[in-house]
Amino acid sequence: MTNTENVGKIVKVSGPLVVAENMTGAKMFDVVRVSDKRLIGEIIEVRGDRASIQVYEETSGLGPGEPVYSTGLPLSVELGPGLIESIYDGIQRPLDEIYNQIGARITRGVEVESLNRHKKWNFVAKAKVGDEVQAGDVLGTVQETTLVLHKIMVPPGVSGKISFLHNGEATVVDTIAKLEKDGKTTDVQMMQKWPVRKGRPYAEKLSPNEPLITGQRVVDMFFPVAKGGTACIPGPFGSGKTVTQHQLAKWADAEIVVYVGCGERGNEMTDVLNEFPELKDPKSGEPLMKRTVLIANTSDMPVAAREASIYTGITLAEYFRDMGYSVALMADSTSRWAEALREMSGRLEEMPGEEGYPAYLGSRVAEFYERAGKVTCLGSDGRVGALTAVGAVSPPGGDLSEPVSQNTLRIVKVFWGLDAALAYRRHFPAINWLLSYSLYTDTFDDFYRNNLGGEWVELRSEAMRILQEEAELEEIVRLVGVDALSQKERLVLETAKSIREDFLHQNSFHEVDTYASLAKQFKMIKLIMAFHHEAKRAAERGANLLEILNLPVRDQIARARYLAESDMAQIDKIEAALKEQIAGLTAGGDDFEQQYA
Repeated sequence: MTNTENVGKIVKVSGPLVVAENMTGAKMFDVVRVSDKRLIGEIIEVRGDRASIQVYEETSGLGPGEPVYSTGLPLSVELGPGLIESIYDGIQRPLDEIYNQIGARITRGVEVESLNRHKKWNFVAKAKVGDEVQAGDVLGTVQETTLVLHKIMVPPGVSGKISFLHNGEATVVDTIAKLEKDGKTTDVQMMQKWPVRKGRPYAEKLSPNEPLITGQRVVDMFFPVAKGGTACIPGPFGSGKTVTQHQLAKWADAEIVVYVGCGERGNEMTDVLNEFPELKDPKSGEPLMKRTVLIANTSDMPVAAREASIYTGITLAEYFRDMGYSVALMADSTSRWAEALREMSGRLEEMPGEEGYPAYLGSRVAEFYERAGKVTCLGSDGRVGALTAVGAVSPPGGDLSEPVSQNTLRIVKVFWGLDAALAYRRHFPAINWLLSYSLYTDTFDDFYRNNLGGEWVELRSEAMRILQEEAELEEIVRLVGVDALSQKERLVLETAKSIREDFLHQNSFHEVDTYASLAKQFKMIKLIMAFHHEAKRAAERGANLLEILNLPVRDQIARARYLAESDMAQIDKIEAALKEQIAGLTAGGDDFEQQYA
């Protein structure tokens, strides 16, 4: 409802910043409608009866004297059935609905309801009349898509005894339950509203203890992220940030994906919109879009709305987390969001921090990532939900010393550092194994031991040691040439090359290689390390290194990545062939030793 008693008046327009006077009673982060064009804005500073407003739409043509209408409510999102498969802009306006109403270009001042008020959903009651319920308890469910069972929960701050409970078809604004407490009756609808800048409540935050399996070998083997963890993907232009995030969104074992395109190019969001409906969910075979919410706020949309898009995305993700789901949030990219903060800070004439970013950049970045986590949800059934946040960072020129990268690295636990040199060599994902790190690795050792055996941990450590040795040996090779190396050192270079090209390199456009289960990853790395150990033993017994490296089985090791999950037994056969072929090389040496023993 618009508060017409108190109409403000514009006194200054500076790009996306509008200053209005006569705003007595206005509060921070209240939503306002600016001018008779009804542009949506949010109050970001209050001084006396003057309010500074961040306008989420183009402000050209606005001038002093035009009215500002306050709604008295904070910027909020609508939560309920109808979110999945939707495509929203940064302030949760459904883009398909806008397209149906006014065509391909969004005009200013468009008012569209986020959730369809007319569509009927089949509400299946789970509680019953007479039950005492508290915030977070599940009243019933709606089968929103074939992959998502939407749980209708008692809103935060509400509790009581159920005096009425609907069962059957209803819209999101119909009353589906009445709760009585202390003589007062509260109507509950399927739709809730929640202010985006405020984290949704939970019963308890838990320590993340299991990895989010992504099917990307470099991530799962060396730099895993937790369910409920935080990660960032910084890298220069063209190093594959967006493709890496698309891969995580497609294949990570999260039940819900919220993908926020924040200030990225429109064609990248178009790729997501075209690909996701065609991609099949690996577990169910259904289109991936049936468990995805997209927020598209591209680089040609108003700058200020980028800030809202990140908060809108994480609030939607928290809502699904509260149902007990594992949710993955992809933010692409947080640098564009920080640029929106810098733009508004400059317009407000605040004291700038490093490189012109506001002094509070670090706390805003922390505020965002701290809303991720594994939690015990509200409600009496003790559901556990997890929200994993993965943010891409686009540092200018790939310079990781700039403020957004540095503030992000202080907070997140996983750093997947993309390397332009790897990208130019067509090595994707271009995650540099010498720069990247995961602070969860040791935490998951028990998980891997229980699910894959203790060998996983040892193989991972040994493979990483070989990659680090390779980096040191390459320095020597550059200085004095490969001939200066011993046979043992040359073998290290060959094994490292095999780890890089046959294991870490992964073709996201190949139908088999795009995803590798943990079991397949384990067998692949075990095969490569078996080659290393067998070759090392053979070389010690006098075998020629060149002959070892030219064995036919090496081609089979390189092609193991293209074996389907159902053909994993082939990898064991390759290992047997490897041992047989190397034994053939050293057989003559054994006879010689026995003869002169």
